[in-house]
Amino acid sequence: MALYEIILGVLLIIVSVFIVVFVMLQESKQQGLSGAIAGGSSDTFFGKNKGRTREAKMARLTKYLAIVFFVLVLGTSLLLAFFR
Repeated sequence: MALYEIILGVLLIIVSVFIVVFVMLQESKQQGLSGAIAGGSSDTFFGKNKGRTREAKMARLTKYLAIVFFVLVLGTSLLLAFFR
């Protein structure tokens, strides 16, 4: 096994563990019956400042981690395909 394979494998494991942790820490998006009737309006103070909350930051970080994960997987598979 080459050194780059080990490094990329360890990075993939670390990023995947972080994705699992951040997804588990986020709250559920289900609004129940009140959300279905009211339509989930964002006219409240919380709705207008949603991008600044902890949940929004965690959701954004989860998206970035998912992008990093897919780039690492694609890079690893391309490296293994061309250098083996």
